Amino acid sequence: MNLHVPNLQILAIAFMSAVTLGGLAWVFVYPLLSGERQAEKRRSSFSKTDVVAGREQRGQRSRREHVEDTLRDVEQRAKKAKQVQLADRIQQAGLSFTKQQFMIGSAILGLVGFFIPFALGANLIAAIGFGASTGFGLPRFVLGFLKKRREAKFIQTLPDAVDIIVRGIKAGLPLFDSIKVVVQDTPEPLRSEFRAIIESQSIGMPLGDACMKLYDRMPLPEANFFGIVISIQTKSGGNLSEALGNLSKVLRDRKKMKAKIQAMSMEAKASAAIIGALPPAVMLIVYIMSPDYITLLWTTPLGRLMLVGCATWMSIGVMVMRKMINFDF
Repeated sequence: MNLHVPNLQILAIAFMSAVTLGGLAWVFVYPLLSGERQAEKRRSSFSKTDVVAGREQRGQRSRREHVEDTLRDVEQRAKKAKQVQLADRIQQAGLSFTKQQFMIGSAILGLVGFFIPFALGANLIAAIGFGASTGFGLPRFVLGFLKKRREAKFIQTLPDAVDIIVRGIKAGLPLFDSIKVVVQDTPEPLRSEFRAIIESQSIGMPLGDACMKLYDRMPLPEANFFGIVISIQTKSGGNLSEALGNLSKVLRDRKKMKAKIQAMSMEAKASAAIIGALPPAVMLIVYIMSPDYITLLWTTPLGRLMLVGCATWMSIGVMVMRKMINFDF
């Protein structure tokens, strides 16, 4: 019996050692041989990829939603821009008049336009017509002229202002400080418009919304592009300097295209001006050379009827030529 006891202990120790080695092999060696560890790594990598892809997809969805909201706001503002109030037109022309002052000035001008022909011997109907055209048409014509001239100056200097903002952002300045640099270094009307952006942001309006308001004061596609870029970048993020750099290139290309269109249409405009001015010039020459021959047009009923018909057809022709040679760009 004493001879078998050590043998049993040796067997027990050997059995326990074998079980221990088997357990260690199962824990550490079997996953390497069976490929479970590689499969787990692949599953974890796929799960991480899914998380990153989900985050990117949510970011893209959020950016797309911001773009859609901005474009929807632009469409609504474009519809409102077709119905511009008189006070807005005065502001867009760069004048400091109020609506009441403008109306009072128009009324005074209309009265002057009525009394001067009436004092010179014109009949009442002609004096009323001249006074109405002077009081109603002339101020609005001047207002439209000033508005277009101010818009042309704005378009001329806007690409340089965008380049200043791009250089400021690349140098590490915030967007707000870059806009301040534009206010300091650019001429009118760009200075006053960007100063209005700074003032709007200073009273609590978000910078993107303040830039979008630029289109209300300056209803131009270029101003609308600038407001859209700033609004989208401030809401959804992104490389603002790259976006503004692309915008500057687009603005310069549009300016070149506009100049090219004007150069190509100048011949047609000159021809239209000559054709439109030819009948009055011929009438004046005939009146100087033979007054009795041409005065029949306004001294006889048939002549006056012919003058009205000729003026109507000439007006229609001028409007058609104007529509043909003015390109909406």
